Amino acid sequence: MRREPLRIGKIGYANVWPLFWHFNPHSVGVPVEIVEKVPAELNADLAAGRIDMAMISSWAYARDFDRYFLFPDLSISAFGRVRSVLLFHRKPLEEVARGTVALTTSSATSVHLLDLLLVRLYGGRPAYVTLEPHLDDMLRRADAALLIGDDAIRAAWSARGCEITDLAERWTAWTGRWMTFAVWAVREETARERPEEVETVFRALQESKRKGNSDRGLIVRCACETFGGDERFWREYFDGLCYEFSENQQEGLSYFYRSASELGLLPADIPLRMWNASERASAGRRVKPCG
Repeated sequence: MRREPLRIGKIGYANVWPLFWHFNPHSVGVPVEIVEKVPAELNADLAAGRIDMAMISSWAYARDFDRYFLFPDLSISAFGRVRSVLLFHRKPLEEVARGTVALTTSSATSVHLLDLLLVRLYGGRPAYVTLEPHLDDMLRRADAALLIGDDAIRAAWSARGCEITDLAERWTAWTGRWMTFAVWAVREETARERPEEVETVFRALQESKRKGNSDRGLIVRCACETFGGDERFWREYFDGLCYEFSENQQEGLSYFYRSASELGLLPADIPLRMWNASERASAGRRVKPCG
């Protein structure tokens, strides 16, 4: 009896292009179906079981870590400037921290990173309002606006009369650590029931990442044609993104979780439950929080 295809969530932003560019669902070796949405929607779909695996917000993993395993060596991380997680504001951040901030409907990690930075660095917690990601409308109703992904990139090119704060850059300047915005999570029941297929998808993603990192010329040209901007911008943008999830990225993410826990935003001790293809029988191994 033919099994249903594995439903794979893909973030609908350019930041995943180097990871997915060479991932052909028709040649993976197992039946798969791609579901492309913004991060907040993928978070909800994975939690509800509408998809089997996806690159989800690292915050969404923290909320439901006991239901997921993480693929090693796959993330969206940055050390310093990320260029697509941006706060637009017309007042100093000290005033923004005591004012009103419009949040994008598309994100989870970035929203809580912003809250953490405003509390810890500027001593305040603003009122938040969640709006569709349209900068002008957001700034009409709030002192600052948070945008992510392609929305943030486009807005930064056209924004006038406001400052732009890169949240990853501010995080690294404060902590000296990596910021991981998205992780690759697979539902535990999928990992246990279909481990060989999960492993096949993981290896296909690894190979796609390798090819995407080795030659980004076509990806850069396509980004220029799709979004505008020049090749220099897109090369710098993709070069500033890290798709690994090794010790440095894991340490930075655990520190982020611990910092959020200290503010009561998360429970203490969020483990990174790593999928390990060599241990399929147990379907995963636990990595202790680090920081």
